[in-house]
Amino acid sequence: MSTQGCLAANDWICGEYLRSRSQELIDATVQHVWITAVSVAIGLLVAFPLALLARSRPSFAGPVLGLTTLLYTIPSLAMFSLLLPLFGLSAGLVITGLVLYSLTILVRNIIAGLESVPEEAREAARGMGYGPGRLLWEVELPLALPALMAGLRIATVSTVALTTVGSIVGRGGLGNLIEDALPSFFKAQVLTASVLCVLLAVVADLLLLGAQRLLTPWTRIRPARPSHREAARTGPAGPAGPAGPAGAEPADAVKAVG
Repeated sequence: MSTQGCLAANDWICGEYLRSRSQELIDATVQHVWITAVSVAIGLLVAFPLALLARSRPSFAGPVLGLTTLLYTIPSLAMFSLLLPLFGLSAGLVITGLVLYSLTILVRNIIAGLESVPEEAREAARGMGYGPGRLLWEVELPLALPALMAGLRIATVSTVALTTVGSIVGRGGLGNLIEDALPSFFKAQVLTASVLCVLLAVVADLLLLGAQRLLTPWTRIRPARPSHREAARTGPAGPAGPAGPAGAEPADAVKAVG
């Protein structure tokens, strides 16, 4: 069957659909990316101070984590209905809902990342004259980046998927195409929009993974293995004894990220 007839035949794969609706696909993809990026960025800006509050004051940790988890359990239709009187049928309605959904993932991973920082690294930084602010930005955050970026990747992929739900108010990006195609079961449009959603999630995850590797070069450094002759000569404690190279690791970590 010719490509011109695939639309009339309602085929799943149709080149004519891609050619005739290319601008519509581009507009929906741009809206999808914009809503996702803004939602994740705002979610990160909100989650960071919440995570710092929960860590600095343990009495707030339970309420903060409980509230963010509770927000995540609210169904999307109910969430948008609750926000509708405040934002109306606008992109702000969808973005606010997505921000609230991202908090539980981001807050938990930021806290987990900060708690994974070795206490020896903190003590070494304090010994070098680091104050609380400099300690946070130059030591703790860099060392917490792997866990933080893992949460950011999960939140981003989740937001790419949840953005499609915004189609109920006409602000769902590629979800709008899926919803428009369902009544008539327009196969080519449903498949194309769905595949583009998956591709967006994969590309976003790969970009964030690449950014993580660039921001944490020390995680790719493999310690050199001593030769058998050196190991036999120095012994398990090393040439400097128990307080030798192993004792210098926290300060080395501070220098690496500082």
